[in-house]
Amino acid sequence: MKLKPLGRTGRLVTEICLGTMTWGSQNSEAEGHAQIDLALEAGVNFMDTAELYAVPGSPETSGRTEEIIGNWFALTGKRDHWLLASKIGGGGNRHIRNGARPDGASIRIAIEQSLRRLKTDRIDLYQIHWASRGSYNFDGSWTYAPHNQDTTDVLDNIADMLETLGALVKEGKILHAGVSNETTWGISRWLAIAEARNLPRLVSVQNEYNLARRHFDLDLAELSHHEQVGLLAYSPLAGGLLTGKYSDGAIPPGSRADYQKGFWRLNSYSEAAAKDYVALARSHGLDPAQMAIAFALTRPFMTSVIIGATSTVQLANSLGAADLTLSPEILAEIEAIHRRWPRTI
Repeated sequence: MKLKPLGRTGRLVTEICLGTMTWGSQNSEAEGHAQIDLALEAGVNFMDTAELYAVPGSPETSGRTEEIIGNWFALTGKRDHWLLASKIGGGGNRHIRNGARPDGASIRIAIEQSLRRLKTDRIDLYQIHWASRGSYNFDGSWTYAPHNQDTTDVLDNIADMLETLGALVKEGKILHAGVSNETTWGISRWLAIAEARNLPRLVSVQNEYNLARRHFDLDLAELSHHEQVGLLAYSPLAGGLLTGKYSDGAIPPGSRADYQKGFWRLNSYSEAAAKDYVALARSHGLDPAQMAIAFALTRPFMTSVIIGATSTVQLANSLGAADLTLSPEILAEIEAIHRRWPRTI
């Protein structure tokens, strides 16, 4: 398994990260533990979770994924085999601190709860799950309205969070800080405030990246290169869309669309693009899921691709993408499809 630098920390993480968000909802604790065992055996050293998980977040499921991971640590004694990442919710979920946005005080509360559930004394990478001021991530591209943001309030909130993150680093409860579902401007402000106040520097950003959603290729890629804030890409399969499972209106039993009773990534544009990518993979004798993950691994800004699965069979298949090298011909055909379907949201 190839290793990549985590920001400017000097630490190395595997180019594939184990995603966990279905454990405790679609997956049982035993199934989650089997996935951890499988990923570790494959050489993966990086695992990502969040206080919101399992998804969809609810009073019954949120926090359960961290508990499952913590129980694995307690059973195996292998906490030090992993660089562990978790996240504080970005606000808006009533069952998590009454929906309040994250700030210094709530980070302090959330970290203590996560450490207890995870049965560990530290979280290696602690991230803000989404920008509470709003962003174009998830399905927000058509309603994103940054002109409505209060600049002073946003900057004060970032500074407040950074002060607490800095204190937690000094206490050894977290080692590094990151963000998720952030914008180029947002990351630039996190970096500027941290530098001005000698507070923790962001080491990563966790945003969606896949063949169907390539926002990161532009301004975020430039920032990532110059500032060494690498991408941790979630949904490299676009929630399963790029496997072809939803072709021609199919909703397979047990799929995300079936389980969550909705799938916002699926529309006439994304379905058409997915068909083209799946056809390309099959024309070259490739597994569509492995081709999609292998493409993400080629990107110069990529620190790690987060893969999630609801079975060890799916996980093993996704892990196999690390051994797949895409030819120049396939990469050129991918770009041709992207030209045809550049904005499939």
